[in-house]
Amino acid sequence: MKHAFVAEALGSFFLFATVVGSGIMAQNLSGGNDAIALLGNTVATGAMLYVLITMLGAISGAHFNPAVTLVMRLRSDIGTAQAVGHVAAQLAGGIAGVWTAHAMFALPIIEFSHKARTGPGQWTGEFVATFGLLLTIIGTVRHRPQAVPTAVALYIVAAYWFTSSTSFANPAITIARSLSDTFAGIAPHDVPGFIAAQLAGALAGWLVADFLFDAPARGEVA
Repeated sequence: MKHAFVAEALGSFFLFATVVGSGIMAQNLSGGNDAIALLGNTVATGAMLYVLITMLGAISGAHFNPAVTLVMRLRSDIGTAQAVGHVAAQLAGGIAGVWTAHAMFALPIIEFSHKARTGPGQWTGEFVATFGLLLTIIGTVRHRPQAVPTAVALYIVAAYWFTSSTSFANPAITIARSLSDTFAGIAPHDVPGFIAAQLAGALAGWLVADFLFDAPARGEVA
């Protein structure tokens, strides 16, 4: 399992560094235009997701997300010890990625966000974003596993724009982004609401995905 844990830590490191680092770069270059900044942040995140899932998926499943790990454990795809190790690796690697992004842009390594992200609209956005992410993962694994990197990357690119919350869809990245007072940040006191919505969305996505995708495919004998 140690290879899987290293893969989860490395993947989370690069993914979280990309989210925060590209947000800083986009804000620096956009001249105050938040739409342009978000577009830069979106493209970089989607591209990195594709690379990381393609590169590390065969080693750890390329979760990089405790909500995904939780659902994979509930589906008995991984054991409890592996799930706990995955989450620990995601948090450790991801926070290191955020701190490294700060170092690259000459910002204080340790800081806390002041960016408010709260309220029913944002919580609904996080529920929908995570629900759709789990549907995408489980459905694509079931019917076209070779397309998982593309499907997940494209889903996140779209979800950045159609959800009110810009689709964190990941408890670990939510925690890590609370440690960055930048474009991608979230105030620490707003983290619990986001995580609760994400976990609810993940569980709902799992239940719907099991109903839709774990039934015999058309043409198969039950």
